[in-house]
Amino acid sequence: MSQQGPQGLVERMEHHQVAIYLAAMAAGALLGWAAPAAGPGLEHAINPVLGALLFVTFLQVPAAELVRSLRDGRFLSAALAVNFVVVPLVVAAMFAFLPADQAVRLGVLLVLLCPCVDYVIVFSGLADGSSRRLLAATPLLLVTQMALLPVFLYLFMGSELADIVEAGPFLEAFLVLIVFPLALAWALQAWAARRPAGQKVSDAATTTMVSLMAATLLVVVASQIPRLDDSLGDVVAVVPFYVVFLVAMAIAGKAVARLFRLDAPAGRAIVFSGATRNSLVVLPLALALPDALAVAAVVVVTQTLVEVIGMVTYVRLVPRLVPERRPATIA
Repeated sequence: MSQQGPQGLVERMEHHQVAIYLAAMAAGALLGWAAPAAGPGLEHAINPVLGALLFVTFLQVPAAELVRSLRDGRFLSAALAVNFVVVPLVVAAMFAFLPADQAVRLGVLLVLLCPCVDYVIVFSGLADGSSRRLLAATPLLLVTQMALLPVFLYLFMGSELADIVEAGPFLEAFLVLIVFPLALAWALQAWAARRPAGQKVSDAATTTMVSLMAATLLVVVASQIPRLDDSLGDVVAVVPFYVVFLVAMAIAGKAVARLFRLDAPAGRAIVFSGATRNSLVVLPLALALPDALAVAAVVVVTQTLVEVIGMVTYVRLVPRLVPERRPATIA
């Protein structure tokens, strides 16, 4: 009975996970509004809690499967195409309609031109997308966005703003959020394969997925809500563009998946990869901008809030958008 209780609780949490995530965001918004002074402290908690979430995610992807995924040239090509061909074209179509403020435009470009490499793996997995393929693609996506972001900023805004991009935040995020959790997960996998105690630890860790995702959403929202107080006009102005982006990338992602003839799990992963953006990594870039461009950080944070709500919707809709192909029946 003692074993069934916790297991039953985990199953109920997994069944109601969307409601739990919405409640976590609402609690984060309430906390950020009621205790704005806690924002800076909570901001420091984002990477640890996100790293823990990704550790549990990586733990469920066997190392051997990840190595096999690196040979999947068709998926990797689709991921590059959706993120560095399709996304810039979608952003270019919206760019002329963005508010004229340079800081607002810069914030939108910073966040929309960089594909997510962290919690996209979690959300894709919730929609039965191929987490292992996305995980295998993360180094390639990180390196490519580091190389191309200055080029994109130059094309959109000119040379004076293209030089603001630094490799430091990207490298730090790669080490803290990808390399370290992945190495820890592989070490635990190796222990679990050899010792019953390791298997028990691994099983216990995997039951924390929903709780860690809820904690991540609460901390992100609570830490960033205080930044929105003085810039509500800018927030209101960019929200429709972020919503349009999510809608457009759902359609475009499905088209790319079909073009590359991917199966349903891989196709769903491509849809999520094209739609989710690297807001938690580019936020330090935006926060380091000169005071004249400080609004850019608020614009990045706004995208985080819109995207998280969008991802909760994606988890429900993407399996219907990219359904499993039924085997043909012979009449």
